[in-house]
Amino acid sequence: MRRFLISLLLTSVLILPFYAVQAQRKNVKAKRSVAATVASQRGAEQITVAQIRDYLTFIASDEMEGRDTPSRGLDLTAKFLAMNLARWGLKPAGDDGTFFQKIALRRDLVNKEQTRVLLNDQNLAFGEDYIALPINADVRGQLVFAGNGWFIKSKNMDAYKGIDAKGKIAVIFTSLSGLPRGVRSSDLSSGKPGEDWMDPVQYARKQGAIATVIVPDFQFLANWERNRQRLSERSTTVVEKFQPAETSQLPGIMITPRIANLLFQGEKQNATALFEATFGGEMPEPFELSPSKKMSITASSKGDAIATQNVVAVFEGSDPLLKDEYVALGAHYDHIGIGTPVKGDAIYNGADDDGSGTTALLAIAEALAKAPTRSKRSVLFNWHAGEEKGLWGSRYFTEYPTIPLQKIVAQINIDMIGRSKKEGDTNPRNNSLSGPNEIYVIGSKMMSTELGELTEAVNKEYLNLTYNYRYDDPKDPNRFFFRSDHYNYARKGIPIVFFFAGEHEDYHRPGDEPQKIDYEKMQKIVRTVFLTMWEIANRPTRPKVDKQLPAELTGGN
Repeated sequence: MRRFLISLLLTSVLILPFYAVQAQRKNVKAKRSVAATVASQRGAEQITVAQIRDYLTFIASDEMEGRDTPSRGLDLTAKFLAMNLARWGLKPAGDDGTFFQKIALRRDLVNKEQTRVLLNDQNLAFGEDYIALPINADVRGQLVFAGNGWFIKSKNMDAYKGIDAKGKIAVIFTSLSGLPRGVRSSDLSSGKPGEDWMDPVQYARKQGAIATVIVPDFQFLANWERNRQRLSERSTTVVEKFQPAETSQLPGIMITPRIANLLFQGEKQNATALFEATFGGEMPEPFELSPSKKMSITASSKGDAIATQNVVAVFEGSDPLLKDEYVALGAHYDHIGIGTPVKGDAIYNGADDDGSGTTALLAIAEALAKAPTRSKRSVLFNWHAGEEKGLWGSRYFTEYPTIPLQKIVAQINIDMIGRSKKEGDTNPRNNSLSGPNEIYVIGSKMMSTELGELTEAVNKEYLNLTYNYRYDDPKDPNRFFFRSDHYNYARKGIPIVFFFAGEHEDYHRPGDEPQKIDYEKMQKIVRTVFLTMWEIANRPTRPKVDKQLPAELTGGN
């Protein structure tokens, strides 16, 4: 027996170095078996279809009423998240030792009974002829046409060139949701706001205008009734800290084409020609309307203070030094609430958008809590509110962080990962939907080569999903990079990865319900995200930022 053991030992001494050399010759970057080891020992495979289905069915249930920001349903969802986080032992990272980072809101509503607009002596009808902004006003003056209202030095665009708007009301043909045609965000990013460029409200105020009359684009006009209800029957909610001071606000109304035609009747150009030219990308010369035309705007608003919240938690790392750094995981847990009924259903449940991301983070938090060992770095979980209102929650967190932003080494955002394009689907609204084993990856290489390589290596060593980079393009006309919460982290210099399965026929419709989710696909994606997070959290150094964001991506959302 002893001779046998000695022989075995000698054989091992001779053979093991051979295998060590062979192992070194393999691709070091791939780090073979790392992902598989993590999957079996660190908790990824605790993420299951049954678990995901249970959480998502609750989060996207009718009882949550579509999770509008703010709403009772959103608050109930926040409490559900916090309850589970506390149960699993994650640390609160919100305000005052809680999981909630409170966001103060102001909710304003136009007081229709005290709002009146006169064109000369003609009384215009609220809702039929115009919609007023919820800003108090009592002004009267002559009118000037100011094109699209913009000032952009780099494009030689000056909406008030050659006219005096001081003490007058500016009539503007402009989109309420984007830049003028022919202008890109990169045209603004290279300049300083207030000096090199100004939006229509900023510029009108600087020119001394006392109010604006906006002729909106086709999109606003096509949804006139919905916009009327939103502004006159439902409150307009804003984040208190994002709003300009009361003294810098400017009263305004949106008018219908009929009123626009009345305004420009008998003028040097009629409303139709100005509409086509301005929205077609031209810049018609500004001019003063006939002195005989005057408008008076009396508007009143009523409002109250309310609040919403981000849900923020930390899973603390194990390394004495690295635990002060964080891998951030994010998803928005809001949707668009209750809206226009479709086939009798008025609750927009948002199971995919973004119940899927909300559930993914919850599943990852539970898997971390049940794993036998901890990651070296800490993991920051942030369920953002108000993404649907303009990335409110992520903007608020990155401007008023509850942990130092410089300690966040990377941010992974998950938004709409629950749907798959089925074989034979010819619905054009599903054209961009990814397949059952496919996911769009956006931004992983835009700021950090290392993060992009790591993301791909983990995937290839584990489930080998098809990573589609179709929208990983600064010139993407869909502007997906701007349209979810990772954007606010990226603009603060934090490298990001955005996982997204694509838009579909139920996007922002009541049909976005839990029974339509591809749970098998979700399980694969969430497990892969878990492993990606784990790899970042255990590396000796943070992913190196070796690139600046492309200019197209730094101009705003």
